[in-house]
Amino acid sequence: MTFAGDAVARLVRDEGTRVLATLVRVTGSVDLAEDAVQDAVVRALETWPRDGVPGNPRGWLLVAARRRAVDVVRREAKRLGKEADAMPAVDPFPDPLAVRDDLLRLVFTCCHPALSLDASVALALRTLGGLSTAEVARALLLPEATLAKRLTRAKQKIAQAHIPYRVPAADELPARLSGVASTVYLIFNEGYTGRDSLTAEGVRLARLLAELMPDEPTALGLLALVLLQDARRAARTSAGVPVLLAQQDRSLWDPDLIKEGVSLVGVGLRRTPSVPNPYVVQAAIAACHDLAPSYAETNWDAVISWYDVLLSVQDTAVVRLNRAAAVAERDGPAAALALVEALPGLAGYPWWHASRAELLHRLGSPAASEALDRAVETGLPAAHVTHLRTRLNPQ
Repeated sequence: MTFAGDAVARLVRDEGTRVLATLVRVTGSVDLAEDAVQDAVVRALETWPRDGVPGNPRGWLLVAARRRAVDVVRREAKRLGKEADAMPAVDPFPDPLAVRDDLLRLVFTCCHPALSLDASVALALRTLGGLSTAEVARALLLPEATLAKRLTRAKQKIAQAHIPYRVPAADELPARLSGVASTVYLIFNEGYTGRDSLTAEGVRLARLLAELMPDEPTALGLLALVLLQDARRAARTSAGVPVLLAQQDRSLWDPDLIKEGVSLVGVGLRRTPSVPNPYVVQAAIAACHDLAPSYAETNWDAVISWYDVLLSVQDTAVVRLNRAAAVAERDGPAAALALVEALPGLAGYPWWHASRAELLHRLGSPAASEALDRAVETGLPAAHVTHLRTRLNPQ
């Protein structure tokens, strides 16, 4: 059986993540496991397109990676004059439940609260996403040397702090899972600045989490949310400039992703009949937009009602800012501006200034330009600056 090169690369990458998770358990070292799996991946990419994909690709990679790890351990032991410890054998046909547990352990290790969010994002992309250090550096817009140091520090922290390679206990799980979901959603959101590779990685990691934890509303809600937002990807920009929801060509939206996302929202809501889950509720808001035949036909009452539900479990200024955008569509810009200007603590948040600029523009106020200037000063992405300048100063 032969595959085109890109199909082989996708298969190697997907299976390589699972092999890495198992090898981390077997070797007890993220670094050693990564090096061994990388060697096996290189060999697979060299031989599989030529010789055909083996019948058990995961087993092939696992055995090849273990052999490489054993060689490294023996060579290091010989250099130090020590006797190498025997490394446990691996089953080339591992039990699917064992693989799932290995992956879960790796997910929670990469996103451990002892690590900074930046470190977790980099480590998740490198280990769970299967990206090379150079690819992660490009995705995060960092010099490769800087990214390499960040990864090294994260792995050292895991080793030195004795961060356990395990699935959290039941009483720890809600808080820990929320942290994992935040990391994955941050990766997805970073793609909205024009880095589509990160958006794709966010979706891939959300799928992995939902596959590993199919009964967890947070995992289901996160996957639903990213799918419903990703469904609009083809319509979100034009010539590199953002296209607002109101102007998007909905014929470009992906109906299959919308259908899948809406179905997941339903499952998530049934799993949370009494206490709302923030990700499920945000996905419900996204579904309101995706199911509307046109922007004019959006059910703004439903959108605002879902925001009110979200505020019952996640009352933040940013959620209130997003709710105000929906109020602007239902009740007008003056009502929304009053809500926006009453929000505390957002003077350094570029989207607060951008929202004011948009609402002031709708009201015909010259203060809109000053609000846009503040949005620029506080870091509004360049593409959105271009869009707002065009809105405020049409030629």
